[in-house]
Amino acid sequence: MSVDTSVAPVATEPVISSLPGLTDEFKAHLKTPLHIGNVVIASRVLQSPLSGVTDKVFRRLVRRYAPQSMLYTEMVSAAELRHLQRLPEVMDIDPDERPISIQLFDRRPDFLAEAARKAVDQGADTIDINMGCPVNKITKNGGGSSLLREPDTAVKIVEAVCAAVEVPVTVKTRIGWSDDAINAVEFARLIEAAGAQMLTLHGRTRAQGYHGAARWEWIAKVKAVLKIPVIANGDIFSVDAALSCLLKTQADGIMCSRGTLGYPYLVGEIDHFLKTGQRLSPPSTVDRLQCAREHLIMLSDYKGARGIRQARKHMAWYAKDFAGAAELRDQLYQVESVAQGCQLLDDAITKLQEQ
Repeated sequence: MSVDTSVAPVATEPVISSLPGLTDEFKAHLKTPLHIGNVVIASRVLQSPLSGVTDKVFRRLVRRYAPQSMLYTEMVSAAELRHLQRLPEVMDIDPDERPISIQLFDRRPDFLAEAARKAVDQGADTIDINMGCPVNKITKNGGGSSLLREPDTAVKIVEAVCAAVEVPVTVKTRIGWSDDAINAVEFARLIEAAGAQMLTLHGRTRAQGYHGAARWEWIAKVKAVLKIPVIANGDIFSVDAALSCLLKTQADGIMCSRGTLGYPYLVGEIDHFLKTGQRLSPPSTVDRLQCAREHLIMLSDYKGARGIRQARKHMAWYAKDFAGAAELRDQLYQVESVAQGCQLLDDAITKLQEQ
């Protein structure tokens, strides 16, 4: 079953015009290309790197609806890359995926510099350094958001990677380690001075994880003091949320993360609205389940049995907001074959179409 990728815009009064404080100058700014060093991106809406999610299959679906946006790989361990005989699957990118960035993590400048060179050879347009991951297995070894507590090390990392590659180096981080240690402004200044060409800031502390509201006001404070582009991240689940965030932060762009789980349309929806002031018609429930079906088949073709297991969570994310969704999710989490998954989705699609 093929998926219809055509989405017609709805001619509605743009919400962007009703937000007080959003000047004509800033609206015009959001329609211009994003400059990351010498790399020019035609969209100011980016797809976040997500571990276990943003593989080549997921990126293809996002790219379908957002042809001009920057995509990111899953984060790659510089330490593992150093010892592997062949490049890991998470670095597998196609030429037609550009613009694309490979995200790296570690705490050792030399390891990251070596990994960055390999990433550029693989086709990365930029190198992104993860300084924001809150997961214990990353932070306990000094990577991810633990670097917020070691700014000197963070600076050495950026300097080493910038010296190792000719493509722009960017950083993704959080506003601080905890409420008692919010150091976003100071940290951002150091990262910029070290040579970073863009900063993506998630509006939560490491201690928050993904709980509570993203504190966009801290993104605004960082944006006010930096010259390099600042990308806002956190709680972007809709076009309206993206507009509210841009208004509050005056950021140079938006990065979508969890809002794209089971919804690879989001990046394209926001990008389209920023450029045209028109909303795209949202996909129907049937559209989403057809996309889930395709996602399953593509993952199976790409990764075999492992891809089917990985597809379970994706299919469950697509299955929401309709009668019987909870029961379908439970069944999808147990799928063992492509045929079984397709049958479950086809039956659900048939019921919806009959209704």
